[in-house]
Amino acid sequence: MDNWYRINDDMALINIKAVPGASKTEIKGLAENRIRITIAAAPENGKANEELIAFLAKKAGCSKSHIKLVSGDKSRLKTLALPLKALGPLQTCIDGLNQ
Repeated sequence: MDNWYRINDDMALINIKAVPGASKTEIKGLAENRIRITIAAAPENGKANEELIAFLAKKAGCSKSHIKLVSGDKSRLKTLALPLKALGPLQTCIDGLNQ
């Protein structure tokens, strides 16, 4: 079992290490049981969090409104809740990095 997520009722809680201010928003891989994601937006006024949620929604194939920031609003280490069906597409993205 991967440790970057855990199941809580009908939601998946995923652990993220966000790196804002990057040249491109992308999944870089796994680091310390977290998905490492670089974010092109600056970490000011919630812009990086908004871009992170939009990026994850696109990768996971779900609506932005279905993704909730559970913890880490002002931190690089974040936990987000998203629908269980979103785990498959995210796992595929991560698996693709290892090939």
